[in-house]
Amino acid sequence: MSEKSTTRGPAAARGGKVGGFTAGERAAMKERARELKAEARANRDREAGERDVLAKIAEMPEPDRSMAERLHAIVKANAPDLWPKTWYGMPAYAKDGKVVCFFKPASKFGSRYATFGFEEAANLDDGSMWPTSFALTELTPSDERKIGRLVKKAVS
Repeated sequence: MSEKSTTRGPAAARGGKVGGFTAGERAAMKERARELKAEARANRDREAGERDVLAKIAEMPEPDRSMAERLHAIVKANAPDLWPKTWYGMPAYAKDGKVVCFFKPASKFGSRYATFGFEEAANLDDGSMWPTSFALTELTPSDERKIGRLVKKAVS
């Protein structure tokens, strides 16, 4: 039996494609639907967004969790006007509903490093080329200061 759009058979039993989507794809779509509801709440209620971000951070394995906790504190200290929210299952911080910066834990995609990144709403333009994300294997005091400066610039 081929792995076409079926709801039964070997593909479904192996976690393969069912109805055109793999089990992982269906789980991601359900997660995104939950997140869109949470995002709507967060856009109306800053505290709801904060709770959602802290809950996502609490779910992370170490060392991602400790790094995310520090980054959350850095963003809050350097850009208190940004609203915390989840974005594709990651902690993010928005201004006027647009994501400015986010943290992608290494565990999310099995990467060897976590990422702290900036989106288009960040005011980091510097000539015709500038970095928009940074790989993190740990957070040193120097890294924390640099990130704090970048976050301040991003919301300026």
